[in-house]
Amino acid sequence: MSDDLTPSQAAVVPEGYEINLWQRGFGRTVGPFYSKRHPDGREVMGFRVEEHHANGMGNCHGGMLSSFADMAWGRVISSNRSVGWVTVRLTTDFLSGAHMGDWVEGSSDIISEVDDIYTVRGRIWCGDRLLMTGTGVYKGVVRRQPHFGGRKLQGDIPETA
Repeated sequence: MSDDLTPSQAAVVPEGYEINLWQRGFGRTVGPFYSKRHPDGREVMGFRVEEHHANGMGNCHGGMLSSFADMAWGRVISSNRSVGWVTVRLTTDFLSGAHMGDWVEGSSDIISEVDDIYTVRGRIWCGDRLLMTGTGVYKGVVRRQPHFGGRKLQGDIPETA
């Protein structure tokens, strides 16, 4: 783990999660984020709510949850299609809040794929509490090598020049 993680971030991370390597720019500011791949290939992202994620009431800020939803929901395109993407539209419904120290998770499924436009349906949760649902529309912009959590998977296609 990195030396610049807070004590809570470096504390208990649920079993099976690996830290994502996106630790520059915006990701460094709002992270760290973690990923877990299930045997069926579904990937789930997670983060622990920290002070830098909080609103004035000490809960996770809606903007943070929206940013996390954007990344967690778009991740299915990177993981399942090996395509880098940009967000076209994100539609969310806030159903509950996350609190300081909560472990928040998110994932999505691709529901439509036409040319380079992907529509996903996603959800964000904390334990058995559903925090958000919604859809995202993403534009594929570049083919990428298959990867998980910023690390190459065993058996990946070697990069070529």
